[in-house]
Amino acid sequence: MTINFQAVNFNTKPGLEEYLEKKLEKLETLSDKIIAANVSFKLENTAEKHNKTVDIKLEVPGDDIVVSKTGQSFEECIDLSVDTLKKLIIRKKEKISDR
Repeated sequence: MTINFQAVNFNTKPGLEEYLEKKLEKLETLSDKIIAANVSFKLENTAEKHNKTVDIKLEVPGDDIVVSKTGQSFEECIDLSVDTLKKLIIRKKEKISDR
């Protein structure tokens, strides 16, 4: 799986990309059909604490899977996104096996 990173309004720290790679590698155990992951980190200029957003788009055969989460830290957003992606991958596999 190819992982593409994009940071909007800031520069990422090296540990953040490694953290994301570890989390996304776990998704490959659920599906070997993941072609690529396009990840966008956004830092919103607001006074709110929840000003960090992570968008993840998994390229898979058929419809791509897209998740967007906002939180206080990028790590929190990554964790929430990966949990949601796991559920969506399992649901997609179940739909395919039902056919």
